[in-house]
Amino acid sequence: MQTPLVDADGFPRADIDVWEVRHARVRIIELRNDLRDVMDSIAKGLQGVYDPSLVAEKDHGVSDSPELHPFARVDGIAPGSPAATAGLLREDLILSFGNLTKSSFTSNTLQPLATFVALQENREISVKVLRAADEIATLTFVPRTGWGGRGLLGCHIVPYSS
Repeated sequence: MQTPLVDADGFPRADIDVWEVRHARVRIIELRNDLRDVMDSIAKGLQGVYDPSLVAEKDHGVSDSPELHPFARVDGIAPGSPAATAGLLREDLILSFGNLTKSSFTSNTLQPLATFVALQENREISVKVLRAADEIATLTFVPRTGWGGRGLLGCHIVPYSS
């Protein structure tokens, strides 16, 4: 992988098939990247399974999740967007977005949410929302580009304070 493909004068080496070696190196790099992605996915899955906070709750017999408070409000949704497909409605209050909750935001900005969504492109995200009739709904988003509009979700979310 590290051996030069040119001689001291800068010409391709005659003792190897440079084209074949270049393509083999590219394939090895692709496979290493794929392996890293799979290992990252496995690590995230194991974190969800072996999260110490979840284990502690099960040991103490606590089955209810902690009280969630809204941190954002849906101001608009584009038709045909991932948000519309997931069933998000205008005026929904967001209680959790993946692992983000109200405590994830230290100021009146939603920057952690934007960063989280960008890192989760083409992956499912579980979102809990509070509807107008005090109904809590759990939706599944798949943020993606190429849906025909702006952004990865296709909705406008603004900070919410009660």
